[in-house]
Amino acid sequence: MFRQLDRWLSPYVTDDWLRSLAWLGIALALGWLARLVFTSVLGRLAQRSGTDLDDKVIRIFARPVMTTVVLSGIYLASLPLGFSTTVIAFVASLTLTIGLLTWCGAILRISRPVLESLARLADRVQWIERRTVPLIDNFGRVALFILAIYLLLRIWDLDVAPWLASAGVVGIALGLAAKDSLANLFGGLFIIADAPYKHGDYINLESGERGEVTNIGLRSTRLLTRDDIEVTVPNAQIAAAKINNEAGGRWSKMRVRVPIGVAYGSDVAQVKEVLAQAAAVVELAEPDPEPRVRFRALGDSALQFELLVWIAQPELRGQAVDALLTEVYNRLNAAGIGIPFPQRELHIAAPIRTEMASS
Repeated sequence: MFRQLDRWLSPYVTDDWLRSLAWLGIALALGWLARLVFTSVLGRLAQRSGTDLDDKVIRIFARPVMTTVVLSGIYLASLPLGFSTTVIAFVASLTLTIGLLTWCGAILRISRPVLESLARLADRVQWIERRTVPLIDNFGRVALFILAIYLLLRIWDLDVAPWLASAGVVGIALGLAAKDSLANLFGGLFIIADAPYKHGDYINLESGERGEVTNIGLRSTRLLTRDDIEVTVPNAQIAAAKINNEAGGRWSKMRVRVPIGVAYGSDVAQVKEVLAQAAAVVELAEPDPEPRVRFRALGDSALQFELLVWIAQPELRGQAVDALLTEVYNRLNAAGIGIPFPQRELHIAAPIRTEMASS
């Protein structure tokens, strides 16, 4: 096609160097015109929309379009100069390489805004959410990198088969050497996609760790315990474990259970009233849902009650239990309700004397 364009111009410009300069000038003019159309005409149309995504697309892709037109003009400018086939092929490969890298850079710049815009359309686009944007973006970047490498090999007319075979061998070797790292990597991908917890949640693991999620990486998850100690847990371990997310559910509130035992003979109605009054005056106890008192069991040495109180955040559990136990103890003492505790009685028997019969 490019040679046909050169033949079309040759009757009007007979000198090879002038024809080459003509193609270069035409390419520069068309490139400037294409950029003007993108930034001015399409930009004005994009301003009428209710989103800024189209503005970003036009602004980012204006340069690759202009670069493509100019590179085409450079290749056309090399045709009338009488270069050898090898030189022409080199110029073609070089211009295609520059164009490919320019377009790949533009796609990388626009991919994240596009994914974030799609994530905001949660009611229309079901396959993408905000938490999966980094995952899809990373996969897209890796796929684009692999595709760019493949196209570069084809542009420079290199045999792809040996490269693919070498990549397969290297992949198998890396997979065997980094088995644990790959397990953590895939565990991190599953965590990001499935989202059993998010940044800021309080979680409990089967291994006993409890803390606030401060970072979710591809290799590990970091928890900050109540002792201000950061615990790093491999994602492979978390992906295969049962997770208790205290901040999950329909809200961030958490219910605290406080078991309380009182002595036999106590008035059950009075105990319930005292416990309810104790929960009502504790500031950390949420009024909605209101605190509840349950008579759970007839224990071996006590009547077993349970005080159920909602708190605003899981990290307040320790403070709330401390305040509740303090208030309950003081009010039970004031009401004369006994709190049983284990007691032992020791009976010492009189020694048994054995008189030996005299012989």
